[in-house]
Amino acid sequence: MPETTAAPARTKVLWLARLEYRFHTWRERRARARGLKPTVTPFPGYAGTDWVRVLGRAMIVPPVKLRGTGEYASVRGWRSFASVPVGYAQVRITIGEVTHDVVSDRGGVIDAVIPAALEPGWQTFTMSVEHSEPVESRVFVVGPDVRFGVVSDVDDTVMVTALPRPLIAAWNSFVIDEHARQPVPGMAVLTERLIRDNPGSPLVYLSTGAWNIAPTLNRFLRRHLFPPGAMLLTDWGPTHDRWFRSGKAHKAENLRRLAREFPDVKWLLIGDDGQHDDELYTTFTSEHPGNVTAVAIRRLSPTEAVLAGGRTAVNDHSAAEVPWVTGDDGAALLERLEAVGVITADVGGRA
Repeated sequence: MPETTAAPARTKVLWLARLEYRFHTWRERRARARGLKPTVTPFPGYAGTDWVRVLGRAMIVPPVKLRGTGEYASVRGWRSFASVPVGYAQVRITIGEVTHDVVSDRGGVIDAVIPAALEPGWQTFTMSVEHSEPVESRVFVVGPDVRFGVVSDVDDTVMVTALPRPLIAAWNSFVIDEHARQPVPGMAVLTERLIRDNPGSPLVYLSTGAWNIAPTLNRFLRRHLFPPGAMLLTDWGPTHDRWFRSGKAHKAENLRRLAREFPDVKWLLIGDDGQHDDELYTTFTSEHPGNVTAVAIRRLSPTEAVLAGGRTAVNDHSAAEVPWVTGDDGAALLERLEAVGVITADVGGRA
């Protein structure tokens, strides 16, 4: 019986994935017929000593008024989703004097690892599609001597959501712009302190949010003085075997990937107890104890916990063998991380 019921569901999802691609292809043809051209929206990436993980998306963006900086002015999430992804686009990446050609996936997402030799710290390169004007992108290069890094969740960890969990993605993506969102108190100070005390360390924002919200999220982080970092988001829609992509699997896969790519880096994992962060971090710490320096979990308020569908905290972290702290906000987490020695107490700053 399980075998006979599973097959039709798989076939249906495969059909839905094909339908999604045909719909995007139809939208792309209409946009091109109107004279619109593809461009690349870059996302902050990261790199090692001899390779770069390039992130971005090939898309046709509805024309909007530009700021003096050339950035799209106050583009709300719904405008991002109105953009047309260009599947299997030929993208040209130029790093230094070397040019590489890569292909986006069927949703227009560019996620490629290419060889390159760059100095540690933030570096720039250019991306273009179909002979469009090159767009500058940034990547954080992790030096060979770096041993510490930070991975942070976004919803209810960096920014306050205060919405029922099923509505978060739709509301954040389609309605609110970065000016209306509120940061979690103290989290900007915490992340800034971690990066300040550990020069050259990477910061990765790992979220289940869709790539479409990356420009809005980037502006939100800058507006509220969060340190810049690489962004690892996901894509909505059906896959070859699922109705929708699994946010939990997305986070788990990228954590394991970071452990493989930076075997000498020990990560401070920051999240909240309203999603699966506690469970994910527990599993990852058990599998890769040498790649975790500590875990910091923000406790949601009772109201936030109800809206999130309850807490998902794991009660026993004794097997993790790393410091595991909790707090209501960034200030509480900073204090507890100081207490366990992950952060050096800022005696001068308190005098």
